[in-house]
Parts: sequence; C-alpha cells; structure tokens
Amino acid sequence: MSQEKKELMNRALSAMTINIGKAAVNDNVIEEIKRQLKANEIVKLKFAKNVAKNKDDYINEIVQKTRSKLVDVRGHVAIIYKRQP
Repeated sequence: MSQEKKELMNRALSAMTINIGKAAVNDNVIEEIKRQLKANEIVKLKFAKNVAKNKDDYINEIVQKTRSKLVDVRGHVAIIYKRQP
C-alpha cells in the first residue's frame, strides 16, 4: 500500500459517512457528496444491502459526477477523495 493511500485511509477513519439507501444515487445525494468533499476532501459512502448489488455502478457514477478518486472499497463501504486547491 502506498504512503498516500495509508494517509487517506487514516483520514477516512474520521470522515463523514453518507448512507446510500433505497433512493440510490440522485441529484441531492451527488450535491451532498460534493459539499462534503469540498469541506473535508474525503468521504465514506455506505451502501444499504438492498442497493449493494449495484454499488460498483453507483460508485462509478459518483466518482464521475464529483470528479473524485476512489481510494478503497471494503464490503458495502467505499472511500472517495478529492484534493482541494
């Protein structure tokens, strides 16, 4: 594991968690993720079991729309990062 990834994983321990539930990914969820990335640079996304089967598609959509970077996925939790200037 690279040093940068280790640092991001440590920061993720205290990162804001956004729950993705039965409403899945919509514009409101994307806007909230963007706000959290702007404020904290790193966000955890926790997927409910009923939407977890599509989580890879949702993660790709979120990363694309927020212009962020996927750090890690473990179980139903994904960590994304976006460096702020």
